[in-house]
Amino acid sequence: MKTDLSSQITLERIPQRYYHPTNAFEQTALTRYEKIDTQIYESSKAASNYVARKIGEEIRRKQETKEYYVLALPGGHSPQTIYQELVRLHKEEKLSFQNVVIFSVYEYYPLQKGSDSNLQLLKDLLLDHVDIDWTKVFSPDGEVAKDQLFSHCKSYEDKIQSFGGIDHLLLGLGRGGNIGVNIPGSNINSQTRLILLDNQSRKEATNTFGSLDKVPESAITMGISTMLKAKKITLIAWGEDKAHSVKDVVEGKKSDAIPASWLQSHSNVKIFTDLNSAYDLTRISKPWLVTSCDWTNQLIRRAIVWLCFEVDKPILKLTNKDYQNNSLGELLALYGSAYNVNIKVFNDLQHTITGWPGGKPNADDTNRPERATPYPKRVIIFSPHPDDDVISMGGTFQRLVNQHHDVHVAYQTSGNIAVGDEEVIRYASLMENVRAKYSPDDTILKEELAKVLNFLMKEKKAGDEDTADVLFMKGRIRREEATAGCRFVGIKDSKIKFLDLPFYETGKVKKNPISEADIKIVKEYLQLIKPHQVFVAGDLADPHGTHKVCLDAILAAVDELKNEKTAWLNDCRFWMYRGAWAEWEIDFIEMAVPISPEELRSKRLSILKHQSQMESAPFLGNDERLFWQRSEDRNHATAELYRRLGLASYEAIEAFVEYKPL
Repeated sequence: MKTDLSSQITLERIPQRYYHPTNAFEQTALTRYEKIDTQIYESSKAASNYVARKIGEEIRRKQETKEYYVLALPGGHSPQTIYQELVRLHKEEKLSFQNVVIFSVYEYYPLQKGSDSNLQLLKDLLLDHVDIDWTKVFSPDGEVAKDQLFSHCKSYEDKIQSFGGIDHLLLGLGRGGNIGVNIPGSNINSQTRLILLDNQSRKEATNTFGSLDKVPESAITMGISTMLKAKKITLIAWGEDKAHSVKDVVEGKKSDAIPASWLQSHSNVKIFTDLNSAYDLTRISKPWLVTSCDWTNQLIRRAIVWLCFEVDKPILKLTNKDYQNNSLGELLALYGSAYNVNIKVFNDLQHTITGWPGGKPNADDTNRPERATPYPKRVIIFSPHPDDDVISMGGTFQRLVNQHHDVHVAYQTSGNIAVGDEEVIRYASLMENVRAKYSPDDTILKEELAKVLNFLMKEKKAGDEDTADVLFMKGRIRREEATAGCRFVGIKDSKIKFLDLPFYETGKVKKNPISEADIKIVKEYLQLIKPHQVFVAGDLADPHGTHKVCLDAILAAVDELKNEKTAWLNDCRFWMYRGAWAEWEIDFIEMAVPISPEELRSKRLSILKHQSQMESAPFLGNDERLFWQRSEDRNHATAELYRRLGLASYEAIEAFVEYKPL
C-alpha cells in the first residue's frame, strides 16, 4: 500500500544535475545565489533518512570517546520522519541513546498540568521508544511561575553551556521563515526567552494541540544567538508550501523579518529539502540564470513566460535582444530566432485553452487537451471537503453538465469540524420548532435536540470537543449544502456520493493517518463508476493537510488498480485542480477552461449554497476573503496572465494539470 504518492508529484522532471551536481565546478555555478549549503532530495523520506543516519553516526563517534552528544530537537510535523528513522536505527541497528543529552528547542506557555506539550510530542515520536537517560532530557518549563520566567530562561541557557554547548541543532523551517518559535522580528542577539505567538505559529501548533483554541498564546524558545552557538545546525523543509521560505532563507538577505536567514552567519549549517520545497530556488525554477539547460517544452514555456514579465511584453513582441539580455541566448542558438521560439510557446499556450473540458465530440482533438471520444464521458469529481468542487472548478463542473457528460461527485470527507456551533444551534432550534408543531409526542427527538442545544449553549467550554451528536449534525449541514450546490449545477441526487473517509472522523483538527480502509472506499467507488475522466484536488498547499491525504487515498487506489491491470484505467485521464489556497503556475497549466461573466456569477451562487462556510466558518485560513472571493480573484488573475502574454482576453479561467499514474 503506497500512501504518500502525492509527495512524488513533480510537475516536470527536473534534471538530477540541477540538484545533485556531478562536480565542484557545476556545483559552484548552480549555487552562486545560495548563501547556505542546500541539499536537495527527491523526497522528504530520503532526506530524513540521511539526516537520521548522520545523527546516528555522530552519536556513535561520541560513544567511542565516552562523551555526551548534545542534541537539540524541535517539535512540529517536519522532523517526524527523522524521528521515525532514529527509532528504527535504535530497534534494528542497536543505536544506543545512553550518551545523548536532549534539549528541546521550545515549549509552549502557559501549560496546564496534563495538557499537550512540545516535550510530550517529542516523547511520543522519539524519546519513549529509545533508551534515553531521562535525567539528561531538558526542556523549557511550560508551567513555570510568571515571576520566575526570566531566571528560568537564564538557567536554561546555563544548563546548555554546562554540557559544553549544543553539538547538533535540528530545526524545522516555518512558513513565515521562523525557526523554533523565533517569529519575524527576532534579532540575531536574542537568547532563550518568552515570545508571543503570531497567528501563523498558532495555526501550525494545532497539530500538537488538536484545535486552535487549545494552543497557548506564547512559548519559551531558544533565541537566535543561542542557536548560532551550536557546533552544527541542520535545517529541514518539506513540501511546496515551504518553497517561498526556502528561497528567502537560502538566497535572500539576512533580516529579522526572516529569522532563519540569520543562519547564513553560521559556518556549519546545512538545509535539507525535497524537490517541492526547493522549487523556488534559482537552480530549480530558473536554471538558465546559472547553467546551460536541458531544454524541454515545459522549461521553454516557463522561461518565455518569465521573460515576458521581466521585460513587460507579450510573447509575440519578444526580440532577440530581449533573449540575449536575459540569459536566454541558448534558445536563440537552438531555434534560430526569437520569432521561432515565440510562435512555439504562443501556440503551446493557445492549445491549453478549451471550452470543452470533457472533449469536443466530432472534432479534431490533435491539439486539444482532452480527447473527443468517448462522448459522453463518465466523469468523477473528487472533492476533499463538501465545497471544494464548486470553489475550485465550479465553472468547469457546470460546463461538463451542460455538455451532457455523465458527471458524478464524490465528497471525500464530512467537513464536520468546519461548521460553527451557531449553525447547529440555528438548525437544532428550527428542528425543535418543527417537531413541536408536527410531532409533539416525539419525546425521543425532543430529548436529543435538547441535549445538543444544552451542550452548545451552556456546557461547552473553549477547547472542549464536540459530542458525537453535534458532529453528526455538523456533518449533515455540510452534506445538505453540498447536495444543494449539486442540484443548482444540475446533477441528480443519485450521482452524489458521500464517502466519509475514516481518517477524517476524529472530531479534531488532528486527523488519523491514511489507512487501507480509506483506500478501499475510494477504490470500490472508482470500480463502480469506471470513469473516463477524473478530477482531483492537487492542492498540496492546503494548510490543514486534508487535501493531501485525500489525494494520497485516490493515488493509492489508482496505483492498486494499475497493478491489477484494470482495463478501464487505460482509457481514463486524471486532471488535478487546485483549491482555495493557490493556483497552478501558468507554465504548468495543461487545460485552461474560460469562464464567461454569466458563468462566473453562476459559480458564485453555487459556492454560496455553502452558507456554513461564510464569515463565521472556523477554518478560513490567514486570508480574510471569503471562499467565493478568493476563487473569483484567482480565476480573474489566471485570465489576466493569459491576456498579458498576448492571448485572448477572458473574464476568468479555471486551470488544470494532468496527473499520469506513476
